[in-house]
Amino acid sequence: MRKVMLILPAVVLSALAAVGTAQAESAPGCAGTVQIGSTGYVMKGSTVLASVKQFKGCGKNWAYTYVWDSHASKPGSFFSSATMVVNGDRDYGSNVNGTNKQNVWSKGTNTLTKCTRAYGEVWGDGGVYWGQTDERC
Repeated sequence: MRKVMLILPAVVLSALAAVGTAQAESAPGCAGTVQIGSTGYVMKGSTVLASVKQFKGCGKNWAYTYVWDSHASKPGSFFSSATMVVNGDRDYGSNVNGTNKQNVWSKGTNTLTKCTRAYGEVWGDGGVYWGQTDERC
């Protein structure tokens, strides 16, 4: 049983790498952002819809959601969002939504001294799917 538990995460990570992940650019108005923490994934069942990342730069934290081509290229509209979760509060005020936008950045937050995580959502088919990064303090 233990071997299966160790192998399964490696298989999942290999599958995600084979599909490809987003290569984020710089946050709007800040050329010096760097990713902090892990990449989170927005999942619909076992299908990855988007990547969620947290960045720091220019004295701020930023959330970034990238909707993968495999989902964005499907017929119909989709909506995506990126927001910073600060000390567990998802309604912090940094949320940015996009209609048919693959790259969505939150507003920058002055929260480098607080516990934060990036949170992203994708919706449009009747369901709301979300993912988040690990918390950074």
